[in-house]
Amino acid sequence: MRNLAEKWPAAPDWATATLSKGSVGVRTLGGLNQLLVSGDLAAWSEASGLAGEGVGAGAIAGGDTYMARVARDRLLAVGEQPFPIAAGWHEAGFAVTVMDAGLHVFEIEGPDLDRLIARGTALDPGAASRSASILFAGVGVLFYRFGNPDRARLHVDRGLAPYLWEWLEQAQVL
Repeated sequence: MRNLAEKWPAAPDWATATLSKGSVGVRTLGGLNQLLVSGDLAAWSEASGLAGEGVGAGAIAGGDTYMARVARDRLLAVGEQPFPIAAGWHEAGFAVTVMDAGLHVFEIEGPDLDRLIARGTALDPGAASRSASILFAGVGVLFYRFGNPDRARLHVDRGLAPYLWEWLEQAQVL
């Protein structure tokens, strides 16, 4: 039987892989705790102690714990420490799903970040939207800025991370 895996490039060692394109650098972030929350977000906020609606595409998130808005009734809670709330259905009206292994996180930083965003999506790099969910390089990602306007994070399905890495390698930023 033919080995179809031979036609695809090997995935990089995510622990050490870095990429530099002009004045933009890309690396993988590991160790983040990611919870997908669906349902009554006000009840989630009360139960978790995390206030707010979550940031949308282009908005700036920050801190050890923050949230990215996915849809009207869905968000991704991201933290450096585990969250003090159990996965599963909660009687208050929301569900929590652990996404640590399901989503790969890229951090992109540099003064030409907006040029890279303009190449990957139709989103206006200078505008923010209510949802962090966008198409970037043809795949669905969660996109937001982190800490400052020149740093962004992309959460992508883990199976699509090698494709997105290859796209970033080939992207002409300058």
